[in-house]
Amino acid sequence: MAEKKFIIDEDIEKFHLPRWKEIPEIDLYIDQVVSLLENYLANYIASDNEKGGHIITKTMINNYVKHGVVKSPVNKKYSREHIAYLFVIFVLKQIYSMEEIKKLITLAIETSPIDQAYNRFCSELEKAIKMTFTGESYINNDRLSQEQYILRNVVQSFANKLYVQKIYLKN
Repeated sequence: MAEKKFIIDEDIEKFHLPRWKEIPEIDLYIDQVVSLLENYLANYIASDNEKGGHIITKTMINNYVKHGVVKSPVNKKYSREHIAYLFVIFVLKQIYSMEEIKKLITLAIETSPIDQAYNRFCSELEKAIKMTFTGESYINNDRLSQEQYILRNVVQSFANKLYVQKIYLKN
C-alpha cells in the first residue's frame, strides 16, 4: 500500500486568526473592519463572487447586523466584540446558514465569556486545519463536553472543506 503524502502549503502553515488581545482595542469604521478581515481570511475563504471579488464587503457585514447576528455598531464604529463575531461568522458562513451560525455562537457564549469562547474557536480551528492537512485525526470524544465536541465538529467541517478546495479543487 502506498504511503499517504500530505501537502501543507505556506498559507496553511501560516493560518492564524487573531486572538482576542490581538484584535484592535480601538473601535474601527466598517472600511477598516473589512480590510482587517480580508487580510486574515482572503487565502482561506472562497468569494461569493465567481469573478474572484472581495470575500468580505460592507454589504455583507450590514446584513449580519440587520439580521441580528451581530449587534449594531456604536456611532458607526465596530468594537473588538463585533470584530470577533465577524471572524467567526465569515469562517462559519462557508459551511452553515445564518440561522445555524446564530445558534452556534449563542451556544458558545452561553457556556463561556466571549473572549474565552472566541480564543477557543481560533485555537481549535487552527488545530483542525493543521491536523487535516497533515492527515492526523483531530476529533476524539475523550472527556469532551457536548459543547467542546460540537465545536470540534464545527471547525473540522471548515478544515475539511478547505482541504478539498486547496488540494483537489485547487481554489
